[in-house]
Amino acid sequence: MVGPKRILVACGTAIATSTVVAKALEEALKERGIDITTRQCKASEVRSLAGDADLIVTTTPVPDNLGVPVIHTLAFLTGIGKEDAIEQIIAELKK
Repeated sequence: MVGPKRILVACGTAIATSTVVAKALEEALKERGIDITTRQCKASEVRSLAGDADLIVTTTPVPDNLGVPVIHTLAFLTGIGKEDAIEQIIAELKK
């Protein structure tokens, strides 16, 4: 991967949940040597911001016809399946 990958992190209000997910992603991927930048947004803003992203990670439903891979997961909030979600995110970023 060349340069940081851009991950758009979406939740309902772009306040608490997306902050938790963005920080967890940054930490988990940094530990694995993957350089990313995150941008938080409301689910309603995803369509207008998707063009600048390599991947969208969301905790709430968003359109899936955005031309960018979308991963919907609550794993960073619940801890359940977190490693699987991280591996799925890494696989998408490597494509």
